[in-house]
Amino acid sequence: MTDHMPPDGLPLALLVEDREERMHWLAHLFETSGYAVLRERTARHARERARAAQPDLILTAADLPDMSGIELCRALCTDAQIPSSTPVFIALPESESREQRLAALRAGAWECITPPHDPDEILLKANAYVRAKRAADRMRIEGLIDAQTGLYNRQGLARRARELASQAVRDHGALTCLVLALDLEIGGPAALDDSATGALTRGVHLLQAAARRSDVIGRLGTAEFAVLAPGTDAIGARRLAERLAGSLEVGTTDAVALGLPGVRVRCGYEAVANMGYAPIEPTELLLRAAAALRTGQAEGGGWLRRFEAAAINPTPQAAS
Repeated sequence: MTDHMPPDGLPLALLVEDREERMHWLAHLFETSGYAVLRERTARHARERARAAQPDLILTAADLPDMSGIELCRALCTDAQIPSSTPVFIALPESESREQRLAALRAGAWECITPPHDPDEILLKANAYVRAKRAADRMRIEGLIDAQTGLYNRQGLARRARELASQAVRDHGALTCLVLALDLEIGGPAALDDSATGALTRGVHLLQAAARRSDVIGRLGTAEFAVLAPGTDAIGARRLAERLAGSLEVGTTDAVALGLPGVRVRCGYEAVANMGYAPIEPTELLLRAAAALRTGQAEGGGWLRRFEAAAINPTPQAAS
């Protein structure tokens, strides 16, 4: 395998496996490819080690002595002490069913693998995710990333909005900003308890999974998120809003069935069809979408609103 990670600062992988043969195979695979490897045999110890060591990658078996790999995956992905940018792989048996894969992905797994098959593919995927995770870590250090969710913070959103707007002006392209509010069904997000924090974390993962690769997601408030969508006009903005809201609603159905908080979605947006003809300050685009969430023109049954200038700055009526 030649696609090694850069030598400056070994990436750290946490392997969770109680079968000696498979643990040895995975450890050898990653160690010979430039990783430092931590090993744990139980889910409880793995979670403790992940909190303390902050690994770049976590890979868990599907069957552990004290918990299933899917349950561990869900716990890791909703743990506020483990960055949401940390990729989690789950190793499923060769006889895996489609239902097992879907359950793992719903629990927050980034990839399902079947060692000892396809070692090159495992490493290529791991390296790609680890590079993205480390880039997010650098952005966090530079103050552009929200520490709790791993998304852009307000400053990071403003920077990315300027970059996207500049490109759209050059290309005479469209640019949209959506602002989504996730209303937790336990009295609102003002004081988040553990279950509400888990619901919010699930919401973040669902947003990331449903968004397009070109979209930029950031956090504006406790439970408010902005999505910058290049190449997207008003029609596309409505479709994107519907897809994101639909994903959140479907993704929280299982959580509600388990007695966990559900999420109600509200969305405001502003769309510019041609930034070359109608340039707008990038921060103004963010402000308009945020204003639309509260005072915009209602669409889609009221949960979706578009920015309406008159609602913010009414034009005086001419005297008759």
